[in-house]
Amino acid sequence: MPEPTKKDETETENALPPPEQKTPQDGGTEKGKDEDDTSVSTPPADGMSKPSERKDSVWSIGETAPEEAEKRDDSQRSTLFIEKPQSGTVSVGGNITFIAKVEAKDLLRKPNVKWFKGKWMDLASKAGKHLQLKESFERHTKIHTFEMHIIQAKENYAGNYRCEVSYKDKFDSCSFDLEVTESSQAAPSIDIRSAFKRREVKQQEEEPEVDVWELLKNANPSEYEKIAFQYGITDLRGMLKRLKRMRREVKKSAAFAKGLDPAYQVDKGGKVRFMVELADPTVELKWYKNGQEIRPSAKYIFEHKGNQRILFINNCTMTDDARYYVTAGDEKCSTELFVRDPPILVTKGLEDTSTYVGERVELSCEVSEDDANVKWFKNGVELTNEPKSRYRIKVEGKKHTLIIEEAAKNDNATYSVMTTGGQSEAKLSVDLRPLKISLALEDQTVRLGQEIHLKCEISENVEGKWYKNGQLVEASDRVKLYHKGRIHRFIIASAAVDDEGEYMFVPDAYNINIPCKVHVVDPPKLHLDGLGENNTVTVVAGTKLRLEIPITGEPTPKVMWSKGDKWITDSGRIRAETYSDSSCLVIDTAEREDSGPFRITLKNEAGEDSALINIKVVDVPDPPQAPNVTEVGEDWCVMTWDPPANDGGSPILGYFIERKKKQSSRWMRLNFELCKETTFEPKKMIEGVAYEVRVFAVNAIGTSKPSMPSKSFVPLAVTSPPTLLAVDSVTDTSVTMKWRPPDHIGAAGLDGYVVEYCFEGTDEWIVANPELTDKTKFTITGLPTGSKILVRVKAVNAAGESEPRYHPQPILVKEVIEPPKIRLPRHLKQTYTRRVGETVNLVIPFQGRPRAKVSWQKNGSPIDKNQINIRNTENDTIIFIRKAERSHSGEYDMKVEVENLVDKATIDIQIVDRPGPPEVVTIEDVWGENVNLSWKPPKDDGNAAITGYTIQKADKKSMEWFTVIEHYHRTSATINELVIGNEYYFRVFAENMCGLSEDATMTKESALIAKDGKVYKYPVYDDFDFTERPLFTQPLVNTFAVAGYNATLNCSVRGNPKPKITWLKNKVAILNDPRYRMFGNQGVCTLEIRKPSPYDGGTYTCRAVNELGEAEVDCKLEVKVTE
Repeated sequence: MPEPTKKDETETENALPPPEQKTPQDGGTEKGKDEDDTSVSTPPADGMSKPSERKDSVWSIGETAPEEAEKRDDSQRSTLFIEKPQSGTVSVGGNITFIAKVEAKDLLRKPNVKWFKGKWMDLASKAGKHLQLKESFERHTKIHTFEMHIIQAKENYAGNYRCEVSYKDKFDSCSFDLEVTESSQAAPSIDIRSAFKRREVKQQEEEPEVDVWELLKNANPSEYEKIAFQYGITDLRGMLKRLKRMRREVKKSAAFAKGLDPAYQVDKGGKVRFMVELADPTVELKWYKNGQEIRPSAKYIFEHKGNQRILFINNCTMTDDARYYVTAGDEKCSTELFVRDPPILVTKGLEDTSTYVGERVELSCEVSEDDANVKWFKNGVELTNEPKSRYRIKVEGKKHTLIIEEAAKNDNATYSVMTTGGQSEAKLSVDLRPLKISLALEDQTVRLGQEIHLKCEISENVEGKWYKNGQLVEASDRVKLYHKGRIHRFIIASAAVDDEGEYMFVPDAYNINIPCKVHVVDPPKLHLDGLGENNTVTVVAGTKLRLEIPITGEPTPKVMWSKGDKWITDSGRIRAETYSDSSCLVIDTAEREDSGPFRITLKNEAGEDSALINIKVVDVPDPPQAPNVTEVGEDWCVMTWDPPANDGGSPILGYFIERKKKQSSRWMRLNFELCKETTFEPKKMIEGVAYEVRVFAVNAIGTSKPSMPSKSFVPLAVTSPPTLLAVDSVTDTSVTMKWRPPDHIGAAGLDGYVVEYCFEGTDEWIVANPELTDKTKFTITGLPTGSKILVRVKAVNAAGESEPRYHPQPILVKEVIEPPKIRLPRHLKQTYTRRVGETVNLVIPFQGRPRAKVSWQKNGSPIDKNQINIRNTENDTIIFIRKAERSHSGEYDMKVEVENLVDKATIDIQIVDRPGPPEVVTIEDVWGENVNLSWKPPKDDGNAAITGYTIQKADKKSMEWFTVIEHYHRTSATINELVIGNEYYFRVFAENMCGLSEDATMTKESALIAKDGKVYKYPVYDDFDFTERPLFTQPLVNTFAVAGYNATLNCSVRGNPKPKITWLKNKVAILNDPRYRMFGNQGVCTLEIRKPSPYDGGTYTCRAVNELGEAEVDCKLEVKVTE
């Protein structure tokens, strides 16, 4: 067998044992039997003693090297397992379960878990009858559990297994072993290991000839590595390239009747024969090896037999392993020769070895050839000679050595070596050396804050762990652990009370411990940081005081409490309670007499400590005295009080005030924030209701009891000043004033008014009415003519006089003539319309002084006072008609006279009634189903314009009337859709604003709708000309407006085409002025003046213009300002 190259050696060493598969020599019977026994879920075989039989993986040439999947970066490896599967033992036919647990606390989804046999065999594809994989998740603990169940185990299930878990960039794995022991009841299992045993014993027996080329051509790519190792192929990749060339389709050759076989195989030192048959024996033939022509020699012998040409190669060596071809003319025939190296035998096997932990271990064997390819296994798992590996493989000629520099307990295993022609195994046993204690730990007593130094020495240089009270102690900033050689030290720089306990050192891997005790002592000390200044504690009287004082000291000190010369025991109203880390002073229901200093004393074997604690008992203050109400207003009062005599031992923080109605028992809090002063002003009381008030004092402890209620009081207030004070009339010696009552009178009511005046230029006010007047009008008499006076009025009630109301201007005592002015209401500036029987009641105000005279006329004649009632006052006149008749219609003229001054106004009153019936109704024509009617308007229109007509029809047979047309405006109409053969009467009602006429005018003759129709000749009408120049049907009316209130001007116009409307003020067009709004609807034109002022008065004009002409209408607007 040729020597492997360096590259081939590396690939061979790194490769794992090939998967279990029967070779052609093993035969197919045993394989089929084994598959029937194990079903599809049979786990992988043991591999501890027979590595070649292991089903560790399935891999092939050309795929990624298997070891790359194993070489993960250590930086990506993290601990995901919280429980790893442990190695186990099971009898043949028994069941076993391996469990792995992963914590899902920091995982967003389920991790990926895989189970492997050996290095590569993924057991997920082998699940079935004998192998089951299960997984579960516990929601409460958030732990994933993964289980592998092996059922009815067989001997070939033994070996090394691996569990891998991965999540994103995190990865963790764990290896474990399964040992399957023999069972007397177990049925014998026939597997490939028996073949290896036979092969080991009968290594010298002849093996049947195997053609490696045929094996490679027919094998699955995943079996290439196995075949390469089994048959000593070193250049596997080269052979596969040659095999690929051999598989190419061979073209038919004209020169060769029979060509070379695709490949030949020969053992090293053997003889090989190449033969071709020529189609033409005269053709010159040449042989080549790797492109070099072969010449006849003792090694290469040529023969000619007819058309056959034969080449013999004697004594084949590895150099003869090459590509050969023969040429005949221009044609060529090629083949491949494979020289097989003989199997490598194990001439000296491994020996069982025993050693101690930490010792160097060497396992050696010898093989039949130098530098042969040898594989090492531990419990069936291949060992590699990598730099990071604990195992080092040394090769010295035929001797191969496995070296372990420092043996460990986990190196206990069965180690095996395998070659192409045999194998050997041995057991390595690693035990611990006997341990001796050179220096034991000593018990120590240290003061608090001093160093604790524990030291021990043992005979072996091994690691160990420190324990305190059975709990593992880890190194930290405070706890220092040192290990140098055989000496172990435990150091705490500053001892604490918690450091006291039993300490123990336990060497790793030894069932031995070295104990000691540490006792920490500390002088007693009181911790009074939580107390106030001068160690003062304040407690509220009546409450329970539980004062806890932290204490320290080791051992626990003795505590004693005292007040003065009296010791405090652990029972009674005042008692002391002592605990391991504190002492409590308890006072049930504290009293003011309990105030004073208390002493606490601590003692233990390390020293003594004491302190004074001041107890201060405080209480709520005493109630204040009853408050005094010093001033009363409309809904308020002012109250004062004195502070309480005793503040309860705590300063007064403020006061709460309450009030209630005298007749009520319900008190109401007036302030929710403390009042700091001793005066307060309650507000929002009801005027005229009696109230009482009381006060609470507040300190840091709480609120006192309420004070006694104050004397009852009633809030009262004067009224507001009178309103609208004005001059009513003035004579040469008197002035009459009028006013309105105050806006606010209050609960005290109103007793009357006081009128005062003073002459201009003086400050002396004279009471005009010595006695109160309850009227809102008063005449001041006895005034000199021509003088000027100032006037004021006060309202008076039980609370006193109100603020005075002054007249704004001095009043001249002299009678003044006011010209008459009729203030005609707006609705009377147009025709005033009423129906017959309705009441007419018109009030027309006017002004004028002195002694205005009013007169009335109707249509220029005096009014008949028997039919129309007239009533006049100083400021207005009233015209009253109880039941209006049509005779009351007409123009009424009103005249107001003051001395030689006159003002006039005219009112147009129209009394309307329903109209009379139309005059004669005539049937003008009858044709087809139509009748043409005509009539004349009624003689009596009811004093109102006729607005339309209503036409009805009646069948002569039934004489039941039905309305045909309503609100018809013309005096002729055509009635359609009459029934042929019927005879009809018609009647017409007149209609005005009051309604239909009481009676109707009926046709004297009836209209018969004949069955034989007549041809109706439609009359020819000329087109009516609807065009019309603008015409105002309703003019503008002079209007009075009040300043600040919107005013409107209205008129109506008609015209065709529709005229354009323009508004003018004082002959100037109104354009884009926001104070005016102009709009029109159905011929009605409106101008709205928004909140007019006196400056908006003037002449307003409405102009209508179309293509036929124009028309104008105007009016006057007067704006008055109210006083």
